Amino acid sequence: MKIVEQIKQPVDYEMELFEQKFQLAMSSKVALLNRITHYLVNRKGKQMRPMFVFLVAKMVSNGEISERTYRGASVIELIHTATLVHDDVVDDSNRRRGFFSINALWKNKIAVLVGDYLLSKGLLLSIDNNDFDLLKIISIAVREMSEGELLQIEKARKLDITEAIYYEIIRQKTATLIAACCSLGAASVKPDSDHVERMRKFGELIGMAFQIKDDLFDYGTEKIGKPTGIDIKEQKMTLPLIYVLNTVSKKDKNWIINSIKNHNKDKKRVNEVIAFVKENGGLDYAIVKMKAFQEEALQILNTYPKSDFRDSLELMVNYVIQRKK
Repeated sequence: MKIVEQIKQPVDYEMELFEQKFQLAMSSKVALLNRITHYLVNRKGKQMRPMFVFLVAKMVSNGEISERTYRGASVIELIHTATLVHDDVVDDSNRRRGFFSINALWKNKIAVLVGDYLLSKGLLLSIDNNDFDLLKIISIAVREMSEGELLQIEKARKLDITEAIYYEIIRQKTATLIAACCSLGAASVKPDSDHVERMRKFGELIGMAFQIKDDLFDYGTEKIGKPTGIDIKEQKMTLPLIYVLNTVSKKDKNWIINSIKNHNKDKKRVNEVIAFVKENGGLDYAIVKMKAFQEEALQILNTYPKSDFRDSLELMVNYVIQRKK
């Protein structure tokens, strides 16, 4: 059995039911919209976000969940899907998970409107059911994701990112959404309890480890979803690179910065930078940091009694840093 299926097993039933409810939540009276949302629903990925919501909700409540948990999972998927549709327009991207993006098939104007529609559906699903606490969790996540992206753009121009700023960027860009899924799962069954903040922290730690693992792929030799050196080509500052920039001589530092700014399309030069980062301990340092985040996440999990749901979340934490793509 694939590891993702193993993680999902304790909430298999809930995930199937969620899919039906999610399709209903997306429906519209406009035929064009229904065609597009149908296309979106049928091209879903691993569905990690709703999985986090259900696993956390069931772990915190000893297996008891309600309609509120389903709504929470739907809202997070609606709003997150909206941001992805908008992202593809901004990035002028024609592909999403190997399929054509909405903007590639229906053009930018329709894609932006579909994103707006999904966003409003998410907001209304919460408002109509008085789930204001759940809506607040998601809204904070969307705000932080936007801030993280903008902070990264601002800093990328100068290539002067410190480790602290890097953590702030990935906390907002990546970790905040996983944190929202976990805190939302807890809030859906135990509102106003300390579980909500504990699970938010747990999700944030997983998100940090997840992003550092993603950074490491840029230096990998294994065939993965993205080609090696892509972050360097896009002038993205990743943890292995930041560590090396802060520890090598001024001459080496200038060479790296010059390579990234002015020679990032030169394959040979990019490979030289990758080799230099490896030789100077950049990867080893990032792996140590990634494992520290993983360890802290597991410590939080261990404050909960053993259950199938906790086991799955533990598997998820380990999967995040062991995955091959």
